[in-house]
Amino acid sequence: MEKENVVTLIDAFKDFKEEKNIDRPVMMGVLKDVFLTQIAKTYGSVDNFDVIVNVDKGTCEIYQNFEIVEEVEDPASQMTLEQVVEETGEDDYEIGDTYTKALSLKTFGRRGILNIRQNLQGRIMDIEKANVFKKYSEKVGEIFTGEVYQTWSKEVLILDEDGNELHIPREEQIPGEHFKKNDTVRAIIKKVDMKNNTTPYITLSRTSNEFLERLFEQEVPEILDGLITIKKVVRIPGERAKVAVESYDERIDPIGACIGVKGGRIIGIVRELRNENIDVIQWSNNQQILIQRALSPARITSIDMGSDPNEKVKVFMQPEEVKKGVGRGGCNIHLAGMLVGREIEVWRQVEDTQKDDEEDVLLSEFTNEIDAWVIERLQAIGCDTAKSVLSLDPADVAKRADLEDETVEEVFAILKAEFED
Repeated sequence: MEKENVVTLIDAFKDFKEEKNIDRPVMMGVLKDVFLTQIAKTYGSVDNFDVIVNVDKGTCEIYQNFEIVEEVEDPASQMTLEQVVEETGEDDYEIGDTYTKALSLKTFGRRGILNIRQNLQGRIMDIEKANVFKKYSEKVGEIFTGEVYQTWSKEVLILDEDGNELHIPREEQIPGEHFKKNDTVRAIIKKVDMKNNTTPYITLSRTSNEFLERLFEQEVPEILDGLITIKKVVRIPGERAKVAVESYDERIDPIGACIGVKGGRIIGIVRELRNENIDVIQWSNNQQILIQRALSPARITSIDMGSDPNEKVKVFMQPEEVKKGVGRGGCNIHLAGMLVGREIEVWRQVEDTQKDDEEDVLLSEFTNEIDAWVIERLQAIGCDTAKSVLSLDPADVAKRADLEDETVEEVFAILKAEFED
């Protein structure tokens, strides 16, 4: 019965080992340690015990070593010569010799065997979690493809082929996308944390810049081969992205290679990102050139970089170009600023030869009547004069400049009064 119990424990461990891919040295060490732990609980010490594990054969042998003495002081580690002869039936032992006997599993009792089993399962689970943490920590930054197992309002749960849980929190999902059970999802492995110091929590992301970069590497062989380098990626997930690329081979057009014939390469990326608009531009170390490329198709008249690198960059455009440069909701100019690492303001180019402009008034002249922060908001959307504001629809100004309708009404009233006077 005892041997059957030992074999059952070993077999259970072997099955678990094969399923969870635990390597041999770790497997043997854990099993040995589990038995030694129970021995320590039962006998108070493991100094005179040996545990021999052979997982391949499905055996675990436990031996207790006794010193043969004239008078026993510690029954757990000592025996008299008479006791040894009585137990073995042999008389070739002497005082001072060591007598070793196999320890029966029933010595631990039913409770002890249960403790061994529970301890073994707990240790295996700890190893499994550590292996999962290590496996995915080494894959941070790589794309993971899996099926949706369950969806909640705050996150999507995905299971890998081994049943491990991976999570896409709501903030890591592209706005407007919805998943249902069994959908195939691609995302980048963003980070791995130990939740409550016990369970690996694997976070996936579809909104990170790195996800877009990995998608380009998959679709554009020249990037994977190192012929084209992605210098920088900036995104407003679900809206627009800009990818700055550079080629070290003059014979390779980096933009054409990324887009592909008739857009064949980039179209797959756009669909993966729920039709996010992607601008591929050629990188330049010259910030003025980079700004011009980033704000394309808008044509820039001039750029004032300022003397302080912390200052806003002023970009001047003709009135008809401003809308294209700013983009819907200001996303184009915002991404351009992210690309160069500086905030960008769009200013309408004032032509001295135009009579209307000679009669126009700069917004900066209204600081006594309009709050400075309101004027800054208007300038950021390309309105630097009174008439440039009045030429727009108030509702459009409120939306683009992120102002309250009441504030815009007051501004329009002040500016109109200037010309009525």
